[in-house]
Order: sequence, then C-alpha cells, then structure tokens
Amino acid sequence: MKPAKGAINKVKRIGRGQGSGHGGTSTAGHKGAQSRTGYSAKRGFEGGQMPLQRRLPKRGFKNFNRVEVTGINLDNLSRIAEKLNTKTLSLEVLVENGFVHKNEIVKVLGRGEVSNGLFVSAHSFSESAKSKIEAAGGTASVLA
Repeated sequence: MKPAKGAINKVKRIGRGQGSGHGGTSTAGHKGAQSRTGYSAKRGFEGGQMPLQRRLPKRGFKNFNRVEVTGINLDNLSRIAEKLNTKTLSLEVLVENGFVHKNEIVKVLGRGEVSNGLFVSAHSFSESAKSKIEAAGGTASVLA
C-alpha cells in the first residue's frame, strides 16, 4: 500500500545551494527588511502606509463604572406569570425558566398592564411599574 499519486510533495529545502532551485536569496527576494534574518513585522504594520488604527478617529469613551441592567416590562411579567401559572415572580423563578441570567441586575419597567396581583421581587423598579403592581393588588419588593 502506498499513497495516491501526487499526494506526497517533496519538502522545499531552502538555502541549500543553486542545484536545489532555492539557493541564492533562499526565496526571500533581494535586500529589504524582509530578506534579513530575525525580521518580524510589528502588529498592524502596513508597509509604511498610515495604519488603519491611526487613520480612524477616536470616538466617545467606555465608562468602566457602568452597571449593566436588564429591563423586564410588566406586560412580559404578566405573560410569564400566566405561562408558569404562578403569582410569585422572584429572581430565582426568572433564572430557573431562562428569562434572565443569574448574575444580571433586573429592573422592572412600566410598559403594559398587570391584571392580577403579582408578587414581584427584583433589584429595582420604575415608579410607574411599582404603582401599577400595587394598584393591581400585588407587591413589589426590592432585592438588596
């Protein structure tokens, strides 16, 4: 048994004399930095052309103190409560059913209406959401 014809290529041995076909400049071309030993291009180097990261303008800033908050509206909460057939919606219930991730900070927002009295616990509530939940006979408890 042997490999199919043309499947095996000879190794290109460079810099081993003119008879090898890869002698002389050893496939590195003539002169210039790239033909020298130890050459390595800097990251983002474009041959002397002004590099892309210097051509583009800087815009805005990243606030490293920003706290990422996930908002859930009341219409979604009431839909979730109907789907799960429960009146208590805690963070654990929402995480368990895949509506939020366990490390997310959840804020309840006021879009939509609440028909039945829900007992909701989240990290924070908008004023309108809190008033709508309490008007429907439920409670809005803030997590520490």
